[in-house]
Amino acid sequence: MSLNYIKNFYEGCLRPPTVIGQFHTLFFGSVRMFFLGVLGFAVYGNEALHFSCDPDKRELNIFCYNQFRPITPQVFWALQLVTVLVPGAVFHLYAACKNIDQEEILQRPIYTVFYIISVLLRIILEVLAFWLQSHLFGFQVHPLYMCDASALEKTFNVTKCMVPEHFEKTIFLSAMYTFTVITVVLCVAEIFEILCRRLGYLTSQ
Repeated sequence: MSLNYIKNFYEGCLRPPTVIGQFHTLFFGSVRMFFLGVLGFAVYGNEALHFSCDPDKRELNIFCYNQFRPITPQVFWALQLVTVLVPGAVFHLYAACKNIDQEEILQRPIYTVFYIISVLLRIILEVLAFWLQSHLFGFQVHPLYMCDASALEKTFNVTKCMVPEHFEKTIFLSAMYTFTVITVVLCVAEIFEILCRRLGYLTSQ
């Protein structure tokens, strides 16, 4: 029985009850994760090693890099992807335990409401991630970062640091913002599809 639950959960995650939901899964699972996993590592993988300040001292470089990046972009975006997956995963786990067929989700009002709530939660989490990303990383990576290193040593005060490959990072940052916007648009479109199909189902009754 437990294997049947796992099978239903797996199929529910891969094949949501809506066409737009299936496209969202394809977009989310292939393009976005590939972009982050492969290109993200190429752009941000050695950033800490190449981040240098004046004077070029190891402790100063580490201190200023931690100030420049309170959280590394790869970790932030990985947490974003996992967090956004949670509402849908919880719903499909519930559906698998109750043996709810995917077609039945849009036919029974209570299941439809639960599914719409999971989509709305995805939208809220994406918008929250967009806001956090804008506050943590901004919309552009500048070639110079002014680091306040007075807490490390009084003689340092404010020091200039070089940010490696800043133009590539700006492009990648813009792409991640774009992915978030596309995901939100797909989620809104999925809600409209659910409402239209639900209305069509009620009309045919």
